[in-house]
Amino acid sequence: MKYIEAEELEQLLNYDELIPKINEAFAQDYNIPMRHHHQYPNPKEGMESTLLLMPAWDNGENLGVKIVNVSPHNTKHNLPSIQGLYIYFDLQTGTPKALMDAKKLTAKRTAAASALASKYLSRKDSQTLLVIGTGTLSTELIQAHCSVRPITQVLVWGRSASKAQHVIDSISISGVAMKTVSLIEEGMKQADIISCATLSPTALVFGKYLKPGQHLDMIGAYKPDMREMDDEVLAKAEVYVDSMAGATKETGDLAIPIAKGTFKMEDIKADLFELAQGKKEVKRAQETITCFKSVGHALEDLATATLAFDKSQNN
Repeated sequence: MKYIEAEELEQLLNYDELIPKINEAFAQDYNIPMRHHHQYPNPKEGMESTLLLMPAWDNGENLGVKIVNVSPHNTKHNLPSIQGLYIYFDLQTGTPKALMDAKKLTAKRTAAASALASKYLSRKDSQTLLVIGTGTLSTELIQAHCSVRPITQVLVWGRSASKAQHVIDSISISGVAMKTVSLIEEGMKQADIISCATLSPTALVFGKYLKPGQHLDMIGAYKPDMREMDDEVLAKAEVYVDSMAGATKETGDLAIPIAKGTFKMEDIKADLFELAQGKKEVKRAQETITCFKSVGHALEDLATATLAFDKSQNN
């Protein structure tokens, strides 16, 4: 059994290959049980952490399970909030084939799914990207979104101005200018695409600041009591999700307004399965606001792990 570290995953996975691989996964017949989602006490931090177990298998050769802990307090320890491993198996024999770093794998597949949704939903002439959040995912989101749209300007907002500056100092893309913004609404006024990936428990993106034609990529709010956007965003936007089953139950961005009756499951236009399989088509007007709500899906992990493993075998 081989171990594929974060550094090797970085070398093996590029978005020109990974985004089509994720699309192919949503278009095919993968078997995805509901993920296990457990809160456990973390008394030394005075708050709970989250354990996620995410299995998936295809109908051919591949099976995998991701085991990750989500610890929001890790930022004060200068550690990524997501820690864990991905175990990649031979489906026929059950033999473990590889162990992979789950932090990097998760960041890559999450950004790839966001960029895939953007290909379906955002305006093709989108040029300005606002990234809200300064965690591990921020630079991946910049790379992924820039790979599918002609982005010429990236704006980054974070609670810490120094961390926002660090994000733009740590990445360089030819033809793309990057700068920080001190207020989210300042960035929203300029953005064509807004990508939000934080651990905030309360809304950061407010519908009153949206403008026609924007696309929102909402990634955080991974628990039913957390929110990154308010109800007005849902009222103004056409809403799409990665999967109906997960998005309507696991994220407070949708579960809370559904419980309040201000939003209904029927208001969701489609998920990535329906888009990739051609069951539903996006017909967006230039002025339409679109919103992709992501909670993450185990098939994204399996597709990413399969691509990484296959490429590692050929190196």
